[in-house]
Amino acid sequence: MNKGIVYDFLLKTINTKGAGFLCLIDPDKQEPEKVVELAVKCASSGVDAILVGGSIMLEDNFSPTIKAIKQAVKMPIIIFPGIFNVCSAYADAILFMSMVSSRNPQLLIGDQVKAAPLIKKLGIETIPTGYMLIESGSLTSVQYMSNSVPIPRNKCDIGIAHALAAQYLGMKLVFMDAGSGAKISVPTEMIRNVKNNINIPLIVGGGIKTSEQAKEKVEAGADFVVIGSAIEDNNDKDLIKKFAHAIHWEKKN
Repeated sequence: MNKGIVYDFLLKTINTKGAGFLCLIDPDKQEPEKVVELAVKCASSGVDAILVGGSIMLEDNFSPTIKAIKQAVKMPIIIFPGIFNVCSAYADAILFMSMVSSRNPQLLIGDQVKAAPLIKKLGIETIPTGYMLIESGSLTSVQYMSNSVPIPRNKCDIGIAHALAAQYLGMKLVFMDAGSGAKISVPTEMIRNVKNNINIPLIVGGGIKTSEQAKEKVEAGADFVVIGSAIEDNNDKDLIKKFAHAIHWEKKN
């Protein structure tokens, strides 16, 4: 069941494009038909894969939304779980995350244990991911819902230590996130320092509002950049293309 197809695709994306562009879609923020419309624009504008998820699921439309996206586009659909409260057999993979920056045991292992049997039953590919919440200048949804203190944005040594711990625990990705609604994004200095100390791909998201900011994250070392609200709020195909152009660069030998 779990053949690593999506993870291999992500690695290939890094090797061929230099960095990958992930769009995060929150089913709670838009009607299913609008989500599909956005997904189609993403597929034709340079997005490499779509993340689906959010901190709260107010509507019972998660699985139908993923099914609709899957029928509309030919690209990987990856679950970005809030607190493992949702899952879907229509997804290609799930970021099986442990919130390594938290000291809340529920987010380190508790929710994962509850979700594991269902994920096995559905046969979804799991991508073990060390999730790190970074201070963003505002109280974000994920910070509030997780009851976690984010890593101070000026403490690169703490960021490095958490990312290394994730790698040594066998996780395949590190995800540094400022969170939905972040006032400011993950600082480039921390991205650079973390990337220089780990050997697994680094995802960066939260608070990235412009293509220029996205380019800065890639230049600092991000292997994948996640754009959510900036795209959802505008639903502009030209903007998506600008992000894609800024994030992708041809891999040089």
